[in-house]
Formats: sequence, C-alpha cells, structure tokens
Amino acid sequence: MLLSDIKKGMKVKVVSLKSTGLSRRRMMDLGLIPDAEIEVIRKSPLGDPTAYGIKGAQIALRIEEASQIEVEKVERKERE
Repeated sequence: MLLSDIKKGMKVKVVSLKSTGLSRRRMMDLGLIPDAEIEVIRKSPLGDPTAYGIKGAQIALRIEEASQIEVEKVERKERE
C-alpha cells in the first residue's frame, strides 16, 4: 500500500521509495528509509498536506510525495 492511503492514527513502516533523483534524496534525508516507522498524525482540512510522525519528528508531505512511498502495516505486539 502507499503512504498516501493511510488513515489518521495508523502506524506503518517503509518498504520502498519509488521516487528518484533529488526527490528520493530528500525523502531519505527526512528519515524515510526502509523499516522506518511512520504514524499519520494529522490531515489538513482539504487533505493535502498530511503531517506524519517519524523518529520523534513531524514532517508534512503532499499527496504526490506520499504516493511515492510504499509501506506496510505495523503489527502490534501483544503484551504478556
């Protein structure tokens, strides 16, 4: 699935980046690397951009940027 399709409050992890060149470099500089966990914090009223939490920071990405990031849902571990 793509990061742009994730609902508020969900946690996912990065699988891969589809972007290339400077756009890819910018995403990686923001911490969007494979296995990085991301949480959707807030969507703007019109849906673009969206605020994401990653590694203790908040970043905002537009839909066209978020649609270049493939993610998978993080399975929550049950407490013993």
